[in-house]
Amino acid sequence: MSNTATANSAPIVAFDEGKIDAILADLDQCRLPGAAVGIAIDGEPVYRKGFGLASMELPVVLSPAVRMRIGSTSKHFTCLAYMLLCEAGKAGIDDPVGKYLPELHPVARQVTLRQLMGNTSGLRDVIDIKLQLSGSSGRPISSSELKDFYRDINDVNAPPGSAWIYNNGGYIILSAVIERITGQPLEDVLQERIFAPTGMRDTLLRRWDTDFTPNSATVHMRNPAGAYQRSYWGVDFAGGAAMVSSVDDMLRWLAHMDTPVVGNAETWTAMRTSQILTNGMPTGYGLGLMTGRYRGIDRLSHAGGWLGGNAQMLKLPAAGLDIVVMVNRHDVSSVSLGNKIVDACLPNLPPRSSSRGDGVSTGVFRSPKTGRVVQLCASSPAPWAQEGRQVISIDGMDMSAEFDETNVLRPTGVFATVKQTVTLVGDPANPRAVRLDDFGHIDEAVAVRRSDSFNKRAFVGQYRSNSTGTEGLITEGGTGLQLKTAGRFGTTLHHLEYLADGIWRARQPDELAGVAILSFDEDGAGFRFSTMYTRALHFRA
Repeated sequence: MSNTATANSAPIVAFDEGKIDAILADLDQCRLPGAAVGIAIDGEPVYRKGFGLASMELPVVLSPAVRMRIGSTSKHFTCLAYMLLCEAGKAGIDDPVGKYLPELHPVARQVTLRQLMGNTSGLRDVIDIKLQLSGSSGRPISSSELKDFYRDINDVNAPPGSAWIYNNGGYIILSAVIERITGQPLEDVLQERIFAPTGMRDTLLRRWDTDFTPNSATVHMRNPAGAYQRSYWGVDFAGGAAMVSSVDDMLRWLAHMDTPVVGNAETWTAMRTSQILTNGMPTGYGLGLMTGRYRGIDRLSHAGGWLGGNAQMLKLPAAGLDIVVMVNRHDVSSVSLGNKIVDACLPNLPPRSSSRGDGVSTGVFRSPKTGRVVQLCASSPAPWAQEGRQVISIDGMDMSAEFDETNVLRPTGVFATVKQTVTLVGDPANPRAVRLDDFGHIDEAVAVRRSDSFNKRAFVGQYRSNSTGTEGLITEGGTGLQLKTAGRFGTTLHHLEYLADGIWRARQPDELAGVAILSFDEDGAGFRFSTMYTRALHFRA
């Protein structure tokens, strides 16, 4: 099937079922989990298939009708739920959080609902703080408890509106605001106002993985030994990431977005419009939706991750092309599969920009101004960082990267939409500094030397984060230094890896919470704890 158009109007869609099957051939087996995929042209499904097992415990294959985790793809549904309240005159997009949740700390009350939905609030991410400083095990933590954490946190990642920092915790607040206004649980609001009117029978808010929900695939996480296992976040992501859906439902939803019956034109314009930072830089993120271009064509999307699964939702309006990919295993990227499907369906798009491809740059760099740490290296254990030879790590988040034609390093693969770039200063193989451009904010980080010998005991001691009420204890064990943190919801242990003088990488044994960077103050007063979601959380000695 093909949908032809002139070169000056719409891209040519050349759908070939065999080419799509070939992209998914490695998943077409009956012993491991896999993926479900759907493709629609002009709103009509042309491809609906499942590959691999819905659960390794049962001889049931995935299908486009099976419920699967969609992670952060949930976000735009929650944004729409709030915007419907705005349409009804019950709320305003620029209302401050304090109008609805006056019990929160003043730093949270001043943030607007638009900033929460656009990830520009600058607030600390309580979910990241919970997972990083209290661990991923222990008793389940409700979204209500997470919301109440914002009563006490008295500092921020950045001033409101000044930076784009992905923030699941902001959606905990958004969910609570919706529930406060409506007097209903969020799951009921979504069901009554969005899912039922659009015929999405398989889509719902599933806050926990420990319950039994009919017609649901199991997620499969790789453990350090390489075997699959069940792993649970232990937190309620609420409207930020806790929804399940099916490929069929999501294709139905993408078709609905062309001529919506839920949400008026003004609402959908706001949903699709990129937020603008105070420095004038567009973020490429609307209200729970990512806007951008892929090989010269406009794209609307939002991916979602979960422990042992992930999803991608893609809409290319000019081509009338909708794509849904849902995966129930940790080691397969729905984003990468989605891009390959776009390439196969739109063969006449302009070629990708050519990469310089001159070797790999290495080094560790710290900004004297902000303390942010950038690392350049050749490899990473993160599965998404295996897509390119060069890896850049910003605040501990490893991303595959390529040099563009101007010798600027840009993230590729699953992080291609992130507006962060790194320019090398000096010898490309051994730069003396790097210039980080983070959504228009320029930060120069200088190389930090790595000593062959150093005094580990200089870092041993007791530390405290007053903002989050977390105690930290660094000790020297048989395998080196380790940091034990006791946070609001529990304790966890981080193994510390020496990167350069005063800079350590902190990794939990199960790696469910990701990686953090510890950057020690030169005066010995403490260290700053940073991740992709948390910037420079200060622990004082």
